[in-house]
Parts: sequence; C-alpha cells; structure tokens
Amino acid sequence: SSSSSVGRDGSSRAPDTSLFVPVPLKPVGDAAEEDVGAELTRPLDKGEVLKNLNKFYKRKEIQRLGAENGLDARLFHQAFISFRKYIIESSSVSADLHIILNDICCGAGKVCLLGHVDDLFPFFLRHAKQIFPMLDCMDDLRKISDLRLPPNWYPDARAIQRKIIFHAGPTNSGKTYHAIQRFLSAKSGIYCGPLKLLAHEIFQKSNDAVMPCDLVTGEERVYANEDARQAPHVACTIEMCSTNTPYEVAVIDEIQMIRDPARGWAWTRALLGLCAEEIHVCGEAAAIDLVTELMYTTGEEVEVRNYKRLTPLTVLDYALESLDNLRPGDCIVCFSKNDIYSVSRQIEARGLECAVIYGSLPPGTKLEQAKKFNDPDDPCKILVATDAIGMGLNLCIRRIIFNSIVKPTINEKGEKEIDSITTSQALQIAGRAGRYGSSFKQGEVTTMHRDDLMQLKEILSEPVRPVKAAGLHPTPEQIEMFAYHLPDATLSNLIDIFVSLSQVDGLYFVCNIDDFKFLADMIQHIPLNLRSRYVFCTAPLNRKEPFVCTTLLKFARQFSRNEPLTFDWLCRHIKWPLAAPKNIKELVHLEAVHDVFDLYLWLSYRFMDMFPDAVLVRDIQKKLDDIIQVGVCNITKLIRASAAAPGTAEVVSEDFPLSRTERDTRAVSDHHGAKSTEAFSVPVEVPGERRAKNLKAYRSAMRQEDMKSHGRGSLANRLLREGLLTQEMLRQLESEWQDQHRNGRYGLGSKRDDQNSSKEMGRKKK
Repeated sequence: SSSSSVGRDGSSRAPDTSLFVPVPLKPVGDAAEEDVGAELTRPLDKGEVLKNLNKFYKRKEIQRLGAENGLDARLFHQAFISFRKYIIESSSVSADLHIILNDICCGAGKVCLLGHVDDLFPFFLRHAKQIFPMLDCMDDLRKISDLRLPPNWYPDARAIQRKIIFHAGPTNSGKTYHAIQRFLSAKSGIYCGPLKLLAHEIFQKSNDAVMPCDLVTGEERVYANEDARQAPHVACTIEMCSTNTPYEVAVIDEIQMIRDPARGWAWTRALLGLCAEEIHVCGEAAAIDLVTELMYTTGEEVEVRNYKRLTPLTVLDYALESLDNLRPGDCIVCFSKNDIYSVSRQIEARGLECAVIYGSLPPGTKLEQAKKFNDPDDPCKILVATDAIGMGLNLCIRRIIFNSIVKPTINEKGEKEIDSITTSQALQIAGRAGRYGSSFKQGEVTTMHRDDLMQLKEILSEPVRPVKAAGLHPTPEQIEMFAYHLPDATLSNLIDIFVSLSQVDGLYFVCNIDDFKFLADMIQHIPLNLRSRYVFCTAPLNRKEPFVCTTLLKFARQFSRNEPLTFDWLCRHIKWPLAAPKNIKELVHLEAVHDVFDLYLWLSYRFMDMFPDAVLVRDIQKKLDDIIQVGVCNITKLIRASAAAPGTAEVVSEDFPLSRTERDTRAVSDHHGAKSTEAFSVPVEVPGERRAKNLKAYRSAMRQEDMKSHGRGSLANRLLREGLLTQEMLRQLESEWQDQHRNGRYGLGSKRDDQNSSKEMGRKKK
C-alpha cells in the first residue's frame, strides 16, 4: 500500500487501526500469594462483575473518553473484550481493582455512592495500553514516520550548492552520451543507472578511456586499482550509490523511474542526497517539472538541455501479419515468456535463426544474444525479446514489431492490472529501432496484427504523462525506532503501521512494500535480530520463483544458527554440477539457480563472515551462465522437447512479466507483486470500468492464442488465476467468440457488442 496519514492535499487522517495487533495478556492463575483484595473486602461475585462490566462498555461517556485516548470503536471493542476476559478468568486481580469492583457491585442499584462503573476507566485504559503499546507512543511514532521533508535527510548535500543539469529527450537522442562525456572529463564522478548492464557499460567505457573507474552493484564490487583502493570514478546501480562521498560530477540515468511504484525511492535518494558539484540527470522530458519542483525545495536551480532523436523513426501503415514477412534486423517484442517460446519456434520452422532476450536471463547471456544478433557475419538476423530490450543493451534493430500491445502491470496500490502499454513504454521500446551509429539509418515500428496497429499509432501520438510524484521508502533506522516502541510487533506489521502513520506531501508517495512484507512474513518464524531480518527482507528476490524463495528460507535458517553458508553447503543444496537443459522447464530452473547465486553474492557483501565463499560462487556462476547460453542458443529444440514431454509444455506460470524491475540490478526483483503458485495468488478487485477494459485487452491478447481452445487455454487460466477475469466474464467471451465464428468473423465483436459488454460488466460486481 502507498497510503499515508497526510494526503496529497495536506489533510490529516486517522491511522488504520486494523493494523494494530493486540499483545496477548494472560489472566492470572492460582496465585501463590494470598488474594489481598479479597482479604480487605470479600471475594468477588463474577456474575455481578460481568453485569457491571457490560454496563461500563455501553456507557457513551466511557466510549468518548476512550476515543480521547486514541481508542477508536475497533480498538475500544478489542480492549474491552480483553479486559473483561482478564478479570473474569483471573483467579485474583490487583488489590485496588478488586476494591473498586467490590464497591461497584455492592453499590449497584443503591442510593449510596459506594462506587460507579465509570471508576473502572483508569484500570481499563491501563489494560488497553498494555495490549496496544502504540497508544502510549503515538506521537513518537508519528514523528518517526513523518516523511514530509526528505531534503533534510541529507545534510552533506544541503551543505553544498549543487548545479543540476537535466538532459531531456527520447531514446536515441544522445542525452546520456553528453552527460557521460562530462562524467569522463571530471576529476571524480559517479554514474547511477537502473541496470547492472548499464553500470557495467559505463565502467568499461571509463576504463577504456584510461579513466580508472570502479563497479559497484548489489552483488559485485570490481576495483580499477589492483590494491582495491577506491578509484575517483564509480559506476553503480542506483540503489548502491553513496550519499556521503563527495564527487565533482554525478550522472543519474532514466530519471523518470523516480515514479516507479517499487524502486522510485532510489532515484529520490540519489537526486536529493548525492554530494556532487554537478548533478546531470537524464531521461524523459515528462520528469522536468517534478525535478524542478523538488530542486526548488532544496534551493537549487535546474538547467534544462533538450535533445531530439538523432535518426528518424517511422510508424508503418501496415502490420507484419505473418512471420513469412520478416526481414533481417527485425525485432519482435512479446510481453510473456511463453509468447517468446512460441514465436521463436515458428521462426525456426521457417528456416531462420533468431536471438532471444528476456528479463530473467543472466546478464552475460543477454549480452551474448545481443552480440550474436548484432554481428553482421552471423546468420542470426532476427531478435525475439520482451521489453527487457527497452534499456541496457545496444542493438542494431531495423524494425520493432509489437506482437501484442497489452501488458499486465502492477499499479501503485500493488494490484495487478492488464492494460494497453503506456505511451512512455511504447516510445522506449519503439525507440530501439534505427540506433544512431548502427547499420540502419532509420527505424521502423509496426505490430504483428492489423487490429493493433491503429491503437499503437494512437498510443505513440499521445503526450507522455508528466511524472507527478517521487517515491520514498522507510529506512532501517526508522524501522528500528519503531521496533523500540513496539517490541512485540512483527516486522511486516511494523512496516504496515509505519506506512499507515507516514506523512508525505504532494511531491512524494510511499513506495509499494509488498515484496518486503512477503519476505518478512516468510521468515517471521526464524529467530533473527531486527537489523539482519531487515536486510534479508530487502534481498533481490523474485518471489514468484519457489526454488529461490525456499533457498532464502534455508539461508535465513542457517544464518540464525550462526552456521556459515559455505561453498560446499550451497553446492549440495543446488546439486552442482548441473547439466545443460533438455527442455524449457530445466532452462527455467537453471535461471532460478543463477538467481540463487546472485542472492548469495548479494548477502555476502552484507554478512561477509556468514557467506564467506563469494569468489568460488562467482566462478561457478560464470560456468552456469555458459550452460544457460547453450540452452538459449538451442531454445527451439528445448521447446520441441517440452511440447513432446507431458507436463512440461506450459512451465512458465509467470508468463506475464508483471512490472519486474530488471533482474540485472539485483536490487529488487523484476516482478514486483507477482507470485508463482496458486497458494501465493491474491484476487484483485476490478471495478466495472476496468473489467470492461480487461475484456477488450483480453480479446486482443486472445487472438494470439490457439483459438481452438475456445478461450480455455493457458492465457484464460492465467487471467482467472490473477483475478483479472471471472468465470462469468470468460463464459461471456466464449459465447461472443462462438457467435463470431458462426457468423464467419474471427476478430473483435462489433462496436455495439463492445459497448454492451462494457455496460454489462460495469453493472456486475466481482
């Protein structure tokens, strides 16, 4: 959730008290000591006590007093049930409470004022604060979670006057090139990019220019100097940048990702916190206004340099329609692994070779596939890829062909949606065609299906939506302070309460913390100190991969026993050595093992004593990369083997790459909220209007599936599983499809059909 207790308009609202988990308080058993209260008065009549407690609960005055002390109706009720249970089930209570209860019971119905039920309130409140300790420290918790002045978190950056230069332009406009030239000419500099591949490219470029530069990513440190002295320049993934080290020049690449629901906080931190005399930010013009506003709050001016695309890009007037029409330099963009498998197999059946690139491939394999496709002497002239090609790889593409224009995503609330790609996404991908300096002097873009072409033209012609807000994330220090006040709360619950109480102004939002919470819940039963637990929960892990999740669990368990995770231990767990894959299922498993190695290396930089064999693990990871490369080169053979073997044809349940941050960064997983098995899946509430949109998007996607399945194929099952379609919606689609088939129509229904189904869907609730 990205909610906070101060809205965009600055208005305050109450915290979500449903997140307040009561601390269990056991009733007092048979006391060893005598019951002092009973000695001073008499034993309590529990029946009378119960009647008077219920009177106390119903008193409006008591409810008002409770609200004044932070007990809303929900907390008041929970506290009362606990208070009543404690008194009724305890063999004895404190002497002062015993005397008050006795006076109330004796005075009930009498004129003499021995006692009144209202006298119980101080005891009730004391009990409420014991089971809800946050009531006593709410002001402190609000202060800790106040995120309204992020510039103040970086005193070193505020102590200098920084010059901000915004290089704005589309893909292939030279904006990053100019920023990097300034980086290379500076006495010291830092490059911050979204991908490990990009950081590696700048690291290479800098050292090739005889400018010593270090590489720092989540799971790798490479020093330019042999004695491991820090070089004056560093290229890093953005999560790894230092906000204490002074530099002459800093480059922040792809600044528009400051709005990313999961990773945006890293761009905010770099922009506000880097200690550099010059900050060069590169990205879409859509982020200019937000960056200017953020810098206004720090008292720093922004100089904008606009760039135009260096080569022309043409949207064709015709779709590809058939793979028979492919030409050298074509790249087919798919939004699912299964589509990649299907398309690459069909291309091979036509006697053509193709390279394959998708997000979960190791960086080395991606580079090898890119090299194969770019090599003019290699017979491989076609590329099949996901939107992983949108950044980080230099590719010689003549024409981009969108296999589909619908893509499942995760919205700001962490909910899954299926929708057409955004203008920003379409431009980023289409812009890869006709790269400046490549053998193709101009780029072309089209779609596979004729019906999608008009919509793609509309998407590309729309202005990119301005970036409205920058992401923030709670720091380990803030969570530690929360834990100090709420020692009995779980880490997942601490994070929930933090986000519920957090206060942000209109320029910011709290990033989605679902991945963090997923890991926190997964390792909650393992005894770890808070700081270690926090580190494990920020590990770069795709939670849709069960093998990687269970490995993290084993890592945490071994760590909690204070037993080092050695190379031998890891090899036993992953059953190393591994053979080349015989089918797609085995290839997917090898990719998961590669992720496990990344996870080990990432943890080795945070707990060196407990993960001591990073060098050995890196060596076998390189060997695994080679094995995966062989598998990807033979991918069509693996697909054929998978189709022939029962139970292995449909192995990629993560078929939709749900807003995954590129795995190369290893800072967060590539699919923010996606989960691999039914046990993990969460149904999503889809409003009427959204459901109508889903139907339209589904129809578009269904055209690329096997129509013989009448909508019951893998795509339909996945959409049902993700909560994006209901059985009722699916039956309606099947009925429409059958009607169209009987009438000799194979595409979308008529406009009237679409309008009727939209209205119908709007009327129905899930």
